[in-house]
Amino acid sequence: MSDTLIQGFSRERLARIDRFLAEKYIATGKLPCAQVQVMRKGEVVHEAVMGQADCERKHELTRDAVYRIYSMTKPITSLAFMMLVEEGKVALDDPVTRFIPEWKNLGVYSAGTGPWVTTPTSRPMQMVDLLRHTSGLTYGFQMRSNVDAAYRTLKVADRDRSLDVTRFVDELSRLPLEFSPGDAWNYSISTDVLGVLIERITGRPFQDELKARIFDPLQMHETSFVVREDQAARFAACYLPTPQGGMNLLDDPQKSAFLKPPTFYSGGGGLVSTADDYMKFCRMLLAGGQANGHRLISPSTLRLMTANHLPGGKDLTALSRSLFSESTNAGVGFGLGFAVVFDPVSAMVPSSPGEYYWGGAASTAFWIDPVEDIAVVFMTQLLGSSTYPVRRELRTLVYSALVEPSRSRY
Repeated sequence: MSDTLIQGFSRERLARIDRFLAEKYIATGKLPCAQVQVMRKGEVVHEAVMGQADCERKHELTRDAVYRIYSMTKPITSLAFMMLVEEGKVALDDPVTRFIPEWKNLGVYSAGTGPWVTTPTSRPMQMVDLLRHTSGLTYGFQMRSNVDAAYRTLKVADRDRSLDVTRFVDELSRLPLEFSPGDAWNYSISTDVLGVLIERITGRPFQDELKARIFDPLQMHETSFVVREDQAARFAACYLPTPQGGMNLLDDPQKSAFLKPPTFYSGGGGLVSTADDYMKFCRMLLAGGQANGHRLISPSTLRLMTANHLPGGKDLTALSRSLFSESTNAGVGFGLGFAVVFDPVSAMVPSSPGEYYWGGAASTAFWIDPVEDIAVVFMTQLLGSSTYPVRRELRTLVYSALVEPSRSRY
């Protein structure tokens, strides 16, 4: 049987994606489920849906399953913030204290576990630092310093804690920074702070701004900070890996905290969504910032967002302080809400210069290749995104199926 092509992809080679995921991850019990959508030139050329949305109840995964997307919330929040930049309501080099004056005395950690010994920052924290994670803030799960230990103790931005915006800002005002803003890169709650800023700048609840600015124009009706009653039957369970290579239930979809509205709407990791909905977001980005007759962002602003903003044009290998991130570091910089590939050879994975992407803690991921006009969305629910190299493997499988690239040298 001869192979056929769809938008430059080999159908036969695209079928490898399904076999690979089914044999290596689903049949072996390493992942509960997997959903992949591959789009090129505006057409979804391949979709795989496999496994179980709820292994305990033997519910098969459906293509309209609802997932916790965790840090795939970050690009959405970042885009909403950049819409405010375009409107002249805030600038990238504005000090964060313009809208969060409670942080005027933030210092850099020197010693102690509270009370803290700090030194002054070399310059104020700027809005751009929050977008590119050079703010000096951190995450509690880093397990690296006394500062992130304090984040764990306070459960900063955790969904299971009753914490509103005011208390979030107030508690962070009493914690030191890991480093002076701009001196390093550290994966952090910076994007949660962007959500606070969006609320303060606009005077409207952050969740309402996302709905009005992004979800409604893009018809992303399945994306929200809470699982609606009509979505509950499609909400997937979330699992933790075991040392033996299996899984244990972490978050039961019938008892999950996501079934109720949170007190703190996390711009860094609070959304649930579907593969179709997130592909609508990707489609808009590939179209230069517009969809359904709505322009969300200009092409020039989007180019700015997807350029490498790390100081000195360095990659994450040179600047990262994190023990964990959603990114492979070599040849990869960071823009305004996305990781950005600028050296595919150093990254050692098939890609194009200018490709941008991010992922979520439950092993979800997306990437956008503007050179080849490709977007890929991958959904599953295994907490611990670095447990398996499935996202790198998926990149290899997708690009190996692209037999008519835009700029072939062969």
